[in-house]
Amino acid sequence: MYQNYMKVDKHLFWALAQFWNTAYGCFIFRRVDLVPTIEEYTALLRCLKIQVDRAYSRAVSVPTFLKKLMNIIRISEQWVAARIKQKGDDKCIPWMNLKDIILAHPDTKKKVNVFALSIYGLVIFPKALGHVDEPVTDLFDKLDKRITPVL
Repeated sequence: MYQNYMKVDKHLFWALAQFWNTAYGCFIFRRVDLVPTIEEYTALLRCLKIQVDRAYSRAVSVPTFLKKLMNIIRISEQWVAARIKQKGDDKCIPWMNLKDIILAHPDTKKKVNVFALSIYGLVIFPKALGHVDEPVTDLFDKLDKRITPVL
């Protein structure tokens, strides 16, 4: 069925299959490790001043989902509280509300933060369709405090 859409080079496919490591779920080329290190994650997340020794630290008082969203988005408590939904066991905020903030917020840095939060919630760690859930805001809360997130 898919052969109608894309031509597959069988020799290239077999060559790549030889380098696939099923135990690690990635390609392995001799001594090249394709699994990112903590340092590489910090570079990808643009958090170069993170304290690596605080990777597993746990905050004494964890802010609520409402407070974390207010901190990330920089919008009033009433606005955030009115848009928080309950999906299964987690609280979340609809993507459409975050999209409205991205389009209307005057601060470019905050637009980028909300967009990144949306990408993490919708693409990288999706749980509730069309919503960004609470664990994703935990990641951003840790990044803001310069704590290396455990991904």
